[in-house]
Amino acid sequence: MNSKNKIIKSSRASSLAKKAKKDGLKVVFTNGCFDIIHAGHVKSLEKAKSFGDILIVGLNSDASVRRLKGPGRPVNSFKDRAAVLAAFACVDYVTGFSQDTPYELIKAIKPDILVKGGDYSPEKVVGAEFSGKVEIIPLLKGRSTSKIIEKTRGK
Repeated sequence: MNSKNKIIKSSRASSLAKKAKKDGLKVVFTNGCFDIIHAGHVKSLEKAKSFGDILIVGLNSDASVRRLKGPGRPVNSFKDRAAVLAAFACVDYVTGFSQDTPYELIKAIKPDILVKGGDYSPEKVVGAEFSGKVEIIPLLKGRSTSKIIEKTRGK
């Protein structure tokens, strides 16, 4: 599949998830800003995919990233971040959301498995009530977009 075709509207993500589950496939969902892709992102996306058949990645809009991370973020636009994520073989679909959390998106998709990074505890994962199971993936030590940005700024 062409990576451009992997970037879809949230309504399409919901209908694809519904169909996949009807066909007996396990739908996995994860989300994030994915502003500057690093090894930690790669590891977590590959691990997330290993939990099921279809991996849907919820991607924060530019405005959402700015609210969460502050001025100067995102470094890369939504369009560029989505294109990079869609190019990964382990990512089946990328869909955006403009809220600060993917609560409404998770509610619409109702994934079999909801995956978050190790900086979360299962009881703090937004939208967990709409998922069959929550998986927490340990973070790759020392890898973060914020640290990369600090390093480039000589901090």
